[in-house]
Amino acid sequence: MCLAVPGKIESVSGDDPLQRMGKVNFGGIVKEVSLAYVPEAAVGDYVIVHVGFAISTLSEEEATQVFEYLRQMDELEEVKET
Repeated sequence: MCLAVPGKIESVSGDDPLQRMGKVNFGGIVKEVSLAYVPEAAVGDYVIVHVGFAISTLSEEEATQVFEYLRQMDELEEVKET
């Protein structure tokens, strides 16, 4: 099953919009993610990430709600393991 997961951008690198990368925190796990599809995203923003690409931004409230849904489904632990 493919899953897009919310995370918070901790840092951004690169000036070229197609090569911008960000370090995104997924509840304690930090991964490097392409920000090419969300040029408006900045440090502190929440993004939805699928297969290494941030595909949209969302509010902190929306991100919190998604994490709660994942906890209820016992899927959060599986996300941390990948």
